[in-house]
Amino acid sequence: MSDWLAARGWNAFAFQRNVWRAMAQGHSGLLHATTGAGKTLAVWLGALQAFGKSEAPLMVLWVTPMRALSHDTLLALQDAAGALAPDWTLAARTGDTTSGERASQQRRWPTALVTTPESLSLMLSRADAPDVLKRVRLVVVDEWHELLGSKRGVQLQLALARLRRWSPALMTWGLSATLANLDEARDVLAPEAVLVRGAQDKKIAIDTLLPPRIERFAWGGHMGLTMLPAVVELIESAASSLVFTNTRSQSERWFQALLDARPDWAGLIALHHGSIDAELRRWVEAAMKAGQLKAVVCTASLDLGVDFLPVDQVLQIGSAKGVARLLQRAGRSGHAPGRRSKVTMVPTHSLEIVEASALRAAVQAGRIEPRRPPEAPLDVLVQHLVTVALGGGFRPDELLPEVRTAPSYRRLSDEAWQWALAFVRHGGDSLRAYPDFQRVVPDDEGVWRVPDQRLARRHRSNIGTIVSDAVMSVQFMAGGRIATVEEGFIARLKPGDVFLLGGRALELVRTEGLTAYVRVAKPGRALLPRWNGGQFPISDTLADAMLERLDEAAHGRYPDREMRFVAPLLKLQGEWSALPTPHRLLAEVQTSSDGHHLFLYPFAGRVVHLGLAWLLAWRIGRDTPATFTVAVNDYGMELLSATELDWAARLPGLLAAVDRATLREEVLASINASELARRRFRQIARISGLIFQSHPGEARSQRQLQASASLYFDVFRQHDPGNRLLRQAEEELLSAELDVDSLARTLDRLAALPLDLQRPARTSPLAFPLMVEMLRERVTTESLAQRLTRMLAELEAAAGGGPAPQDVGERLAFGQERDKASPRSRERRRRR
Repeated sequence: MSDWLAARGWNAFAFQRNVWRAMAQGHSGLLHATTGAGKTLAVWLGALQAFGKSEAPLMVLWVTPMRALSHDTLLALQDAAGALAPDWTLAARTGDTTSGERASQQRRWPTALVTTPESLSLMLSRADAPDVLKRVRLVVVDEWHELLGSKRGVQLQLALARLRRWSPALMTWGLSATLANLDEARDVLAPEAVLVRGAQDKKIAIDTLLPPRIERFAWGGHMGLTMLPAVVELIESAASSLVFTNTRSQSERWFQALLDARPDWAGLIALHHGSIDAELRRWVEAAMKAGQLKAVVCTASLDLGVDFLPVDQVLQIGSAKGVARLLQRAGRSGHAPGRRSKVTMVPTHSLEIVEASALRAAVQAGRIEPRRPPEAPLDVLVQHLVTVALGGGFRPDELLPEVRTAPSYRRLSDEAWQWALAFVRHGGDSLRAYPDFQRVVPDDEGVWRVPDQRLARRHRSNIGTIVSDAVMSVQFMAGGRIATVEEGFIARLKPGDVFLLGGRALELVRTEGLTAYVRVAKPGRALLPRWNGGQFPISDTLADAMLERLDEAAHGRYPDREMRFVAPLLKLQGEWSALPTPHRLLAEVQTSSDGHHLFLYPFAGRVVHLGLAWLLAWRIGRDTPATFTVAVNDYGMELLSATELDWAARLPGLLAAVDRATLREEVLASINASELARRRFRQIARISGLIFQSHPGEARSQRQLQASASLYFDVFRQHDPGNRLLRQAEEELLSAELDVDSLARTLDRLAALPLDLQRPARTSPLAFPLMVEMLRERVTTESLAQRLTRMLAELEAAAGGGPAPQDVGERLAFGQERDKASPRSRERRRRR
């Protein structure tokens, strides 16, 4: 191995030698090092050194979180294997592997196999799984941070528990670059694993592309295309660039804008996101590696793993919204030991410049968001029981201790275990009469197996925990389709609720399947939040860093070029109102022709702010008749009411912290919890095998899945109210979707802060983007452009500053981030 390294002019890093020593001693471990530091080579050379003289089939499993990465990973492993273990064979086995390739592998298994959690579970369901997989001596989990906090990670925990039963000396190594809770991540990965910290001194240059002038009244929701000339110049200056955006529609718009600005780049720039055909994505990746492309505009589809050594720089359009995401994307450039990674943040509005400064400060301080594993999801356990029953069968008293070695199930109760067994045996109390739910039954020797080959084929076709969100059509009762929105938005509403969409106030009449029927709301009806479309929420870590930056500004300190650039906005905020800080809660009260406004700035992210706004409205409504319109962003929230409220007297009590049980009850009472739980239940029903995404040779539509899941939901609620999957749906709703834990922490924090209630004479710079959010769906784009132009002119005149921007209408037109239609369909709609 030393000769191989020397022939390439490489010297092993200390952390790599630490990994080799640990692997030579048979230890499992978690290797945490910066992106491009040499993690893959560290573990792979350790495997070749430990097992390279053996030629047994299937000794190493390399698990990647994305099947799109399997080909790239395979190429990365083959070079060293060809020189150091020439008798080894390597292959990939994912959802993209053809049936012919699978058959060939099964005739002669490769020495090392690159796979995914889903394909590994599928291998566990083979009747010969114990004979095939007991030879595995090493499992490597790449990008462990991507799996740790999800059900896919729990699925992998259970698979590893099964492999360790067959091979007690199994080594497990995880690779990660962006984790905060390292000890927890290590303990979840493998028992008694070592933690190896790699080189953390990789240079990451983080810069911000500042606009020509500061906008003191910033507003979000546009694409940032005012920065297009500067971005073109940056791309021109480098040999190769990755341009990251946060949404697919934004990537489409930027790709087209770059081509419009530089037609000569046709064929030199490309687009990459999850909706593009896999074959085209692979072509883009290969062309980027070969240095044939000058730039690729992309989304999270290129966040992970793919080794683009030629990339000189990364551009992030808009805020990355999280430290880990920024680091992951920055690492796509300079992706090799000793090379510098470079990322330039391109803000789409002025407040994102504060985010940019806070992101760099958090990176320099080593503050990264933690990932927490789910606690004992029964839908994943139920799926695993059927998988194990197919893979040789199980005895319950022997399997339970094995399951409890998976950290997410350490505290699995005997009652929950017995329920899971009953569920796979006959579907529980309400489904025992139906043969399709008798999926696993004990034979004469007490071994639980799948008795029906039809059920076996159906289960194998649906192994996995990835469930996509459905899109609902919104249309009038009398006909006429208005738009499509995420099902999660409609699920929050009750019949009779009013929401804003497409410039209209609409009243929800009913939902049927994946269609929401509405009518135009009568004037004066209560309004709920407008639909924002899918957006990343700001992370707690970044929000805290922003508050620290604002606290410095409140004391007259502007430590970097970003904060000095945005100083006019922050100084004006301080003059007209005050700046939020970690030590006080800023609230602003204002009256306008629209009504009475409360602006509140908890800096807890849009998900928590939405929950907090609903909770405040519900708490007020218990004793005071009032209607509210709500707007939220990552920094704060607005409550607009037709009647004036004494916020100074009421707000401290309304923000009072309560115990977790009471808060859960209040949150569930403030929303349409039943419909949200129904939506969540469909995902659980799919994972647990109640409903099936597909049968062999047949795919089922989202509408069919929704109807089937709703039927089971209603049956369980009526005839089996203690069903644990119903309880899990509610728990996941509260934890994953409504983020009640973060809401509780936010209330605890706010209750301990003094209230700084300001009554500014004019809309403050921080309130302005919330007011834009409020207005956006209440008037047409043209009318909103006119109103914003007038408001900006008045505010700038009052501030004694520069002219209002002249591109308001253009930016609003660009700002249709929620429009997820394809460019072709948008063009057809424009022509109509």
